[in-house]
Order: sequence, then C-alpha cells, then structure tokens
Amino acid sequence: MIDFYYWPTPNGWKVAILLEELGTPYDLKLLNIGKGEQFADSFLAISPNNRMPAIVDRGEDPPVPVFESGAIMWYLAEKHGRFLPEGALLRKEALEWMFWQVGNQGPMAGQLSHFVNYAPDDQPYSKSRYANEYDRCLAVLDRRLEGREWIVGDAYSIVDMINWPWVLIARPLGGDLDPYPNLTRWRTAVKTRPAVRRAVDLGKESRRSAPPGEEERRILFGQKGKG
Repeated sequence: MIDFYYWPTPNGWKVAILLEELGTPYDLKLLNIGKGEQFADSFLAISPNNRMPAIVDRGEDPPVPVFESGAIMWYLAEKHGRFLPEGALLRKEALEWMFWQVGNQGPMAGQLSHFVNYAPDDQPYSKSRYANEYDRCLAVLDRRLEGREWIVGDAYSIVDMINWPWVLIARPLGGDLDPYPNLTRWRTAVKTRPAVRRAVDLGKESRRSAPPGEEERRILFGQKGKG
C-alpha cells in the first residue's frame, strides 16, 4: 500500500498518473497547501522541502518515504519493472528527459503560473520572461517528438507522464500549441488514456475556483528560512 500525499496540481498529477497506470493500491492523503498543511512536522518528516507530491511505501519494512516527483516516479517504475525504457542508452535518455522536466519545463511553467494566477499585481516583465521560457520548452519537446510517438524509446513511459501535465494546461497559461504539431499530437495521445483521465480527475472538487486571497498567498509564497 502506498500513502500518496497529493493536491490537484500538475505536479501532483505526475505521480497520480503513474499510480493509476500501475494499478497499485494507494491511500490518498489530500494535503491542502493553501491552508499550510504541508508545513506539519509529520509531513516534513516525509518531504523535508515541504512540497507535494510525496509517498510512503508501506509495502516495505520499514516503510520507505520518497519525495520529489521525479524520484518518486523512478522509484515506483523500478520497483514494479514497468514504464521504464530497456537498455542502458535508453535509460540514460530517460534520465536526461526526467531531469530536464524537473529542472527546466516544470520550474519555468510553475513560475509562469505564479504570475498568471497568483501574483497580486500585473507584472509584465515577469510574465513575459516566463512565458518565453515556457514557449521555448514547448519547442524543445516538439522537436524531440519529431518522428517519434513517445519521448524516449518506442513505448509510453514515465518520461511522458512527468512531462505531460504542464503541457496539458498550456492554454490556461497563455501558451499556444498551434506551432507545435508533434507536441499537440502527443498531448492528445496521453490525454485519451483512461488512467490519465482518472488521475487528472483525482481531487478535482478541491481545485481552486477563485483567485487566492492575501492569507493564502502568504502561506504559499511568504515562507522563508530561519531568521
């Protein structure tokens, strides 16, 4: 059994997709990040960076906590022997594109989302900066998918799962997919998978329906280190 600490965001969807694709049992632990539940000591013991998603694999003795989406997905795919490319060179490519997602596409999209959805004032320079970087990342994936059905190898894998959520929401972020036919085709191919649809619907009743208030912004973005 997996304890799955989750909130319905693109980063949460990454791991939700893999769990649904694997069909492995999990206990959903909704973590309301707008109320600061990610700062509880019990969660910090699992995810010291106070970010979700995170898991605890209670099928191991002692239970194994894993934080950071890329690490979680690699751990689960290796454990179950599924959704990882075979062979050393393809594994190398999988690692490259996993690191690219968590170091480039995800952070750029997340910063763009901040200035589109959360920032209290219009900040044109910041929006433009991250919109351009997000678009550059869309182009990187589109080039990679030229003549390919999936990002790495000949089969759908965790590399597709981890990259897809931040492409799914391109239009709400102001992104334009029309110049990227390879990416558009791939986005649709992933979206039509039943497990993916279940994952995106997970906890959908908890999604924000209005802009965040001052207190929620303070909780989400006002944290500092000691001092």
